[in-house]
Amino acid sequence: MSAAGKVVCVTGASGYIASWLVKLLLQRGYTVRGTVRDPDDWRKTEHLLRLDGAEERLQLFKSDLLTEGSFDSVVDGCDGVFHLASPVIMDANDPQAELIDPAVSGVLNVLKSCAKVASIRRVVVTSSLAAVSFNGKPLNADVTVDENWFSDPAFCEESKLWYYLSKTLAEQAAWKFAKENGIDLVVLNPGYVIGPLLQPTINLTVKTILDLIGAPTFPNTTYRWVDVRDVANAHIQAFEISSASGRYCLAACSSHFSEVTKILRQLFPHLRLPEKPADDGGHSWPTYHVSKEKAKSLGIIFTPLEVSLKDTVESFREKDFIRF
Repeated sequence: MSAAGKVVCVTGASGYIASWLVKLLLQRGYTVRGTVRDPDDWRKTEHLLRLDGAEERLQLFKSDLLTEGSFDSVVDGCDGVFHLASPVIMDANDPQAELIDPAVSGVLNVLKSCAKVASIRRVVVTSSLAAVSFNGKPLNADVTVDENWFSDPAFCEESKLWYYLSKTLAEQAAWKFAKENGIDLVVLNPGYVIGPLLQPTINLTVKTILDLIGAPTFPNTTYRWVDVRDVANAHIQAFEISSASGRYCLAACSSHFSEVTKILRQLFPHLRLPEKPADDGGHSWPTYHVSKEKAKSLGIIFTPLEVSLKDTVESFREKDFIRF
């Protein structure tokens, strides 16, 4: 599909994944309408406005996830919408107000605006593996989760997994509304996203890597890792490939933090990195895996973890978060 003359909306445009999505969309020739909390906040928008093509084909708009109709004028006339704006908070003081309401009301308010616009041919929503894997089933090294897995809201609430609950409820709400209103919806479920930053601030997922530097121990757990550039590219593929449908899990690999620190030590031998796991009573979370089969249909070739880690740390140095 040619991007020439195509207009798309990206919500939460100044965020980590969204910034890369805007960059790649501009590179492909799209005109991008990005929503942000405050278009006049230069600290949050400068990295977007300096992207190649931004002067000619990027417009930034103020919007509010909790306000119905806030996205009406932004999506009017668009060919597609990418909804990424959603809070990422692991330790919320008020989960309902800080996580669940913005996630659920946000996706519904965006979709309500999209339902009014005949030109929109597809909406791509960013969910998470948090909405896939957490249903009480055993997650051991022999398990491979795929797009047929769904997190259970009752299990997430009982386990006080508030972020996971917010993503699960938001995705459920999105599928229900899309089905009832005839919206062509595709959902992406990425794992733990790392890779170079475009924005000037540290986001939660890459902070996990930054926090390893100088730490006495590493987390005694396994994450499903994926590169931010692969996730951004998958969004575009999910929009452009007409046969794309349903959900797509995105994870390059499942690796324990012992492997992550080993790779970092080989890449950056001068960095002070932990050599032992945190004391969690002797329990080490098992390595469950994520199927790559459906993601392959989007043409995604996942970036190796070594490359993602190297580029993440190099990005820290470029932005002066660390010096070496």
